[in-house]
Amino acid sequence: MAVDDVDQRIIDLLRADGRMSIRAVAEHAHISRANAYARLDRLRTNGVIRGFTAVIDYEKYGKGLAAYVSVRIEQHSWERFRDYLKDIPEVDHAALVSGDVDLLLLVRVADAAALRTFVLERLQRIPEVRSTQTMFILDEPALGGPA
Repeated sequence: MAVDDVDQRIIDLLRADGRMSIRAVAEHAHISRANAYARLDRLRTNGVIRGFTAVIDYEKYGKGLAAYVSVRIEQHSWERFRDYLKDIPEVDHAALVSGDVDLLLLVRVADAAALRTFVLERLQRIPEVRSTQTMFILDEPALGGPA
């Protein structure tokens, strides 16, 4: 599906405020409400917009420590490892990557003790894990996505 400039404006508006009314989307995108409804429906039906979510203040949510954990896994074990990830609430995002490591996990926990427990007692006990490296996130500036 081709995404034109109007679709991009709608996407940008909804990324900034997923609760924006269709009337407000239409006004800000300079299109009619009917056109806004039709475009939003098409974007959702075609999977360009897959859903709407809340933007979390992780400090207030009790998960103020964030880290990237790079993981090396046994060769040909991605599918099995992916199944483990579904049951690990500390993992906010996971990506299979190229390079010296196999996966990059964004982990959110309450504090350093919780991170230690996660890495040493949960992650490294998964049979497919060969090694891990943890990098603390010092700051996460907003860069034009959801506020």
